Amino acid sequence: MPYPPLQVGGLTPITTIDYPDHLSAVIFCQGCPLRCHYCQNSELLPRHGGLNIPWEAVLDFLESRRGLLEAVVFSGGEPTLQAALQDAVKAVKAMGFLVGLHTAGIYPDRFARLLPYLDWVGLDIKAPVEDYEALTGVPGVGESAWQCARLLALSGLPHEIRTTLYPTIDTQEKKEHLSRALSSLGDINHVWQACRDQNFQSQDSISGSLN
Repeated sequence: MPYPPLQVGGLTPITTIDYPDHLSAVIFCQGCPLRCHYCQNSELLPRHGGLNIPWEAVLDFLESRRGLLEAVVFSGGEPTLQAALQDAVKAVKAMGFLVGLHTAGIYPDRFARLLPYLDWVGLDIKAPVEDYEALTGVPGVGESAWQCARLLALSGLPHEIRTTLYPTIDTQEKKEHLSRALSSLGDINHVWQACRDQNFQSQDSISGSLN
């Protein structure tokens, strides 16, 4: 039985910053099980609701941007929450676009199945494993995220592993601990990013336009 179409809560029609060195569109997938204190897109957290842009409309928009856009990035929310993501990625890939994924690495099995279809990954590693529950409100998710980091390192895909400097981990001891753990994964690209205390994207700014 086919999965329901991807639930899309927003779309950025064109951006230069979400897929390195490529002009891209960003599809914001609705829903995320985490409740991170510094979430930037809290309107995408509920599993249902938001703008609910029809998947067919997204495909029509992308069809009209062939030759202009180089890549499409699936973001969120947490894209891998939706079982329909893999079919959506395949559809976009078949249109000739490079495909990027922004993920918190919550579902390692789904992530592993997606890797062969991806061209670039932005993976959030929020903290050492033992600090994840305090940051996200979800027990056990730290092990899943770090498993995804290991899978990504082994894949050889171009990527960026990002860590937001939330105050509870923005100490020299915590940063050194996390850096050592990441370096044990092998040749990875890791960056620190500043913490924003409030949502920096409004509903209008992620909704974009399909015109």
